[in-house]
Amino acid sequence: MMDIGLRGKRALITGGASGIGQGIVKALADHGVDVVLTYVSSSQGAQETVAYAQSRGVKAVAYQADLTDEAAVTRVVADAQKFLGGIDIMVTNAGGILGRKQTTEITRQTWDDAFALNVTSTFLCCKAVIPGMIAQGGGNIVMMSSQAAFDGGGVGSTYYAATKGAILTYNRGLAKELAPHHIRVNCVAPGLIDTRFHDIHTPPDMRAAVRGRIPLGREGTPADVADAVVYLASDMSAYLTGESIIINGGQAMY
Repeated sequence: MMDIGLRGKRALITGGASGIGQGIVKALADHGVDVVLTYVSSSQGAQETVAYAQSRGVKAVAYQADLTDEAAVTRVVADAQKFLGGIDIMVTNAGGILGRKQTTEITRQTWDDAFALNVTSTFLCCKAVIPGMIAQGGGNIVMMSSQAAFDGGGVGSTYYAATKGAILTYNRGLAKELAPHHIRVNCVAPGLIDTRFHDIHTPPDMRAAVRGRIPLGREGTPADVADAVVYLASDMSAYLTGESIIINGGQAMY
């Protein structure tokens, strides 16, 4: 594999036990990055991902953590820093949708839970990791948004789209704040990616309709997203900060 200057870097990837997160962990490990991943319930997936990373000759460990809990975030970041010796790259991938719901069906609790899951967790992870990055002279943060942030999402996902739009804006603001500290902050925004997320939350007819509007003629894969994250985490993107890369096979061009 081509050396792109990532070998020996240290990364924390949230939600790294399955789907896109797992793809990101594997891709970074393939490039020689030592990795810590977090998970909530996918213990088996976490251990399989750790085993893969270790097979690539890098250090790897998984920690279970509820990233909506500030104490848990503080603990997992401290553990990751100790295990890795520091954090050069953080990928805030953890998040999700709490079912497809029309606006009149969305309770205040669901709204609050969605923002905690997707936005608050991202904020807490950034808050915890930034002091160490400043102290070591720089770092790299990659956030996970969604095409829904640009187009409002599919049927029943307005509240999810709102959380992902918030991440886009937070990404831009944080990029400006951290640039003087040599910390770059960027974002990826996947469209239809072939993961368990859509197996569970997207009806087959809706999924087929979306797939039919993709010029490249297929759903994306976790590896497609991971390749963009690797690019943003590397010096190949050294002059990018505050950017968002939409990964959707051309489904929508903004």
